[in-house]
Amino acid sequence: MNHFPGFHPFRRFLPALAGILFIGCLSALSGDATVRAQQADPPPLKAGPVEFTGNVRVRYENWGWFDVPGRDSRHDFLGNLVRFSLKGKHSLDKRNSLDWQVESSFASVIGLPGNAVAPAPQGALGFGGTIAGANGDRRAEIFLKQAFLRWKFTDKDRTFSLRVGRFEFSDGMELAASNPTINVLKRQRISERLLGPFGFTIAQRSFDGGQLSYGTARKNLTVVAVRPVEGVFQLDGLRQVPSVSVVYGAYSQALHPIQTPDKKTQHLGEFRAFALFYRDGRNVLKTDNRPLATRRADTEDIQITTVGGNYLRTFNLGKGKADFLVWGVGQFGSWGNLSHRAGAVAIEGGYKFNAKWEPWLRVGHFRSTGDGNPNDSRHTTFFQVLPTPRLYARTPYFNLMNNVDTFVQLTVKPTSKLTVRADAHRLTLSNRNDLWYLGGGAFQRNSFGYVGRPSNGEDNLGGFIDVSADYQVNSRFSVNAYVSRMFGRGPISRIYPTGSNGHFAYLELVFRF
Repeated sequence: MNHFPGFHPFRRFLPALAGILFIGCLSALSGDATVRAQQADPPPLKAGPVEFTGNVRVRYENWGWFDVPGRDSRHDFLGNLVRFSLKGKHSLDKRNSLDWQVESSFASVIGLPGNAVAPAPQGALGFGGTIAGANGDRRAEIFLKQAFLRWKFTDKDRTFSLRVGRFEFSDGMELAASNPTINVLKRQRISERLLGPFGFTIAQRSFDGGQLSYGTARKNLTVVAVRPVEGVFQLDGLRQVPSVSVVYGAYSQALHPIQTPDKKTQHLGEFRAFALFYRDGRNVLKTDNRPLATRRADTEDIQITTVGGNYLRTFNLGKGKADFLVWGVGQFGSWGNLSHRAGAVAIEGGYKFNAKWEPWLRVGHFRSTGDGNPNDSRHTTFFQVLPTPRLYARTPYFNLMNNVDTFVQLTVKPTSKLTVRADAHRLTLSNRNDLWYLGGGAFQRNSFGYVGRPSNGEDNLGGFIDVSADYQVNSRFSVNAYVSRMFGRGPISRIYPTGSNGHFAYLELVFRF
């Protein structure tokens, strides 16, 4: 019995994938194809003071969404993203410097399904349906991804910088950690829960505005005032999303310093406190659990303030290294003509064994608030703002809104170039009177950016298991593969009664230059 129907169309994309793979193999045989290049960025092409860099990403996606008879629940497509960047740096004097970057993106898709969007509540049947619905007949677009100017002032160990223009931003990554485990945890389990570039999507996300940073190697204060730019699932990422704005501020500090054998200082912990204000003044239909007529009558702005923080700590334990993190936020403000009160918390811990393949076992629990009464004057569903959802939902059929996620994760490194990770997640809704939410925030003028599907009074979403393998051939070329199996229960089985199990898989080739 074939539990993963739909993989056979892979054959029609073999020529394109083989071409990229051939380029990567040539790169692997070139002079810099050594293990040492694995962690380092490839050397840029230079023309005087100007550097030229870029990357090509080709990804074959295969979706087996929950079954809808007569629709393309099972589909595949090829998504391509090419980014070209020019950058330069100029010293004004011993303490002042100026750097700039201009980057363009070319996003395209091949083989999108023609019938992967069903009437509500079934909606888009995987990313193929989402991309097709967001773009109409458009299948390729080139646009300005980044264009900014940054001034830096350095005085001894302190640095002040001001960046203005269009750029990418990830909350939680303001301070570079000297501890590699802390950096991995921040990148995979802290960053972009609220603000991020949505890097997995076809066109990704940028922000227009300014960023002010001040700090040292162990302290950082960052303030950002931006407006999001269109893109994400929409291939055209040129224009701003109108009437949506964000102000964010964070203070980060490295903690628990120790001396390493080579006499360098390494910090075993980090703390961050932050606040974020979000305003959405678009007159679009809000996604929440109120009746449709009530939501249509609510044309007031969304204005939400999020306050929170996180703490990470690593320490030696036995023959390995343990880690612990906690992240939490509270929210207040207004959701249209409703008052808004919500929150979320994540607690995680892990242990990395000092053994062959460096096995790293982690467990975690996340919970956010949901709304229990659609007819009162309060909105209590946690709002995720403008995140990168796939960091926390690797099979992105849910997000962190009205969600309880309990997981176990194992990561191993069979070689210095290969990382394999496996997860198992159990998912429930925080409140069965609220919705099952999907999406990652505003990315178009006329669509809200989040989708909600009815719970039908049930809270058990089931869960999923997955495995990924990331192979870094050299500094320029990498191959990434992923496969998951979804087990839908409760609300999912009610909405998709003919088939509530599914799968998601992809093969991704990335070439950097």
